[in-house]
This record gives sequence, structure tokens and C-alpha cells, in this order.
Amino acid sequence: MFSLIRIFATEIITETLTIKKRYKMKKVLFAVMFALAAFNSSYAQVTNEKKSMEENMKEVQAYLKECGAFFIATVDGDQPRVRPFGVSEIIDGRLYIMTGKVKDVYKQIAKNGKFEICALKKSGAEWLRLSGTLVNTETLAVKEEFLNRNPGLKSMYKADDDNMAVLQITDATARFCSFAAPERKVNF
Repeated sequence: MFSLIRIFATEIITETLTIKKRYKMKKVLFAVMFALAAFNSSYAQVTNEKKSMEENMKEVQAYLKECGAFFIATVDGDQPRVRPFGVSEIIDGRLYIMTGKVKDVYKQIAKNGKFEICALKKSGAEWLRLSGTLVNTETLAVKEEFLNRNPGLKSMYKADDDNMAVLQITDATARFCSFAAPERKVNF
């Protein structure tokens, strides 16, 4: 498309305009082509982002599973707190982690749902930083599915007890980092 505009514009400029007017017209056409390219690029980026939200979530969850343990940071007053977690699940198109309501981590999240997770691959050269907001869900079916996928947790939690907290990750930004490549950022 741009090559056709360029050919057409070149013919018009060389055939009918004076040198001074040709120069001004080339500047205008360059600006128009640049604007069209920028629009096309941003439009493609927005449409790709909308198409890949679910894929982004799946990629993040696969990364967390590959790492095994990941570390979640919360805030306790003005003091950051970090601890390991090990389970995450996508249920009904939403990414969840879980903990117990009696734990300090849950109490911190209840006061301030903002969090950051860091997961380091076994190589030590690649890691994921995931931030967003955690929202507690009391949906019994989600809790049951989480336990069915992680049967080792059934000895500590029951879907209908008052302790199990399944936390949905919302407004998420994931940064894939490496010592060997530039950072890549995705949202979901």
C-alpha cells in the first residue's frame, strides 16, 4: 500500500510541481506515510493484545509451573513480605493462586490486594515478574476444581471450609526477563 502511495506521489511531484513545491509536498507525503504506518502498527498491536489475552495468561501459568516454586511479595504496613508459593491454576479463563485465610499473607492481601510474583527458571538466567491485584473468590466450584487439580492440598484444605482462599490474579502485567534478551511484557 505504501509503495503505491510513494509511486503515485513521486509521479505527481515530478510532473506538475515546481522544485520548492515538490520539496514541501514530499515532506507532507512523508508525514502522511509515517502517520499511516504508526496507525497501522498501533492498530495491529491493540488487536493482537485483545486476541492474545488468554494466550498471555496461559504462557504465564506455564512459566510458573515450569519454575515450580515462585515468590510472592505483599505489604505488611510499610514492610514488604516475601514467601514461596507453588500452585497456580487457570479455571474458567481466570488465573488463580491459593493460600489459607489464617495465614499472614492472606491478611496482607485482604488489606492491599496489590502483589508481585517473581519466578526464576532453574538455569538462573531467566525470570518472570508478575504484578497486579489479587481478588478473593468464594465460588465453591472454583475451589473444588483447584483442589481436584492439586490433590496434595486436600489434606490441608476443604472447598467448603472457612480457611481456603482462592485468589484471582487481575489487572496483570507479566515481564519476561533474561540476561541474554530484552525484557518482554504482556498483560491480561
